[in-house]
Amino acid sequence: MSKRYEAVFYDFDGTIADSVPVILMCFRLAYERVFGRCDRTDEDFIQYIGRPLEDTFEMHGEKLQDLLTKTYLDINEKMLRNDEIDLFDGVIDDISYLRSLGIKQGIITSKRKTSCMTTVELKGIADLFDVMIFREDTDRHKPDGEPILCAMERLGLEDPSKVVYVGDALPDMLCAKNAGVKFVLVDWTKMPSEEMRNDPGTTVVGRIRDIVH
Repeated sequence: MSKRYEAVFYDFDGTIADSVPVILMCFRLAYERVFGRCDRTDEDFIQYIGRPLEDTFEMHGEKLQDLLTKTYLDINEKMLRNDEIDLFDGVIDDISYLRSLGIKQGIITSKRKTSCMTTVELKGIADLFDVMIFREDTDRHKPDGEPILCAMERLGLEDPSKVVYVGDALPDMLCAKNAGVKFVLVDWTKMPSEEMRNDPGTTVVGRIRDIVH
């Protein structure tokens, strides 16, 4: 099966990086800093992970959306630079293994470039990837398929049946479907996963290297 795929792309938060707990903490702290309290639950916030950050706050109107976004980014940047996010066990070894098979590797995330690259550079993993697509790179974002199509274009790939997108959240699955590529769900997801696991087009893996086995 390893010869079937030309590229494997990855979501970042919750797929490569164990960052969901930090993201939830930053949401709560942003609300506390702006409003003095946080009335939204983790179950509410978790529905927005994987989508552009602004989507989480758009219900408050443009002015407060901008303030909450800026506040979140300020809090999050400090935590990222303190290297408070770990990578999931075995993920980098498996990505390196797929790369050794000649399969192109990429990150496709709704995170801003500076936020994602802080962790990528601290962990020393930038050289593993042939392409990285961030919030700034496309006009439309997950769940739209444009980020995957953008990555394919940059690598000169034309056949979506030879591309895999690996993720942990519903926007990842929908992004893959909308781009016409295979979706793989990581078994370590911390997101609500029943819909993804029950989808007939989804493959669930316990290790990244299982994609080619």
